[in-house]
Amino acid sequence: MSTIRIVWGSASAPTAMSSYDGALADAGIENYNIVSVSSVIPADADVEAVGTAPDLGPAGERLTVVEARATTAGPGSVSAALAWSQSSPDDAESERGPGLFYEAAGEIAPEDVEQRVRDGIASGQELRDWEFDETQVAVENGSADAGSYTTAIVVAVYGDSDPLL
Repeated sequence: MSTIRIVWGSASAPTAMSSYDGALADAGIENYNIVSVSSVIPADADVEAVGTAPDLGPAGERLTVVEARATTAGPGSVSAALAWSQSSPDDAESERGPGLFYEAAGEIAPEDVEQRVRDGIASGQELRDWEFDETQVAVENGSADAGSYTTAIVVAVYGDSDPLL
């Protein structure tokens, strides 16, 4: 199984879209087409918090992700958070069992967005008959001055990029 990398970034710019592009660049994933999936971690996946992504393949390819994202017009601030936890394997042949991501974002303080993802993942864990490891969290925040926008993201990137064509 490939590695799922947790990356994060924030940026301010003159438009909402350009601040998002800047946040993607801060996280190292600006040259890819982002395709979001729901929040289940496959069994045997390694999850690593890396901050900035390494080279994941040619520009223009697809990245499969779980994304926490918030954008605001200034003056203001935003926070994004991603929590994750994996389960113990069901059999001796597996290294890890499946797991969960939970994302939250908005115009809230970093400590509040962190509490939201912790509460959310705890709720998701209660829905499953799995024994979970300790929950981990990554949080990013950013502030916008008047006349600009800012975006904060935390993204779980599933493996390397895939061709679109």
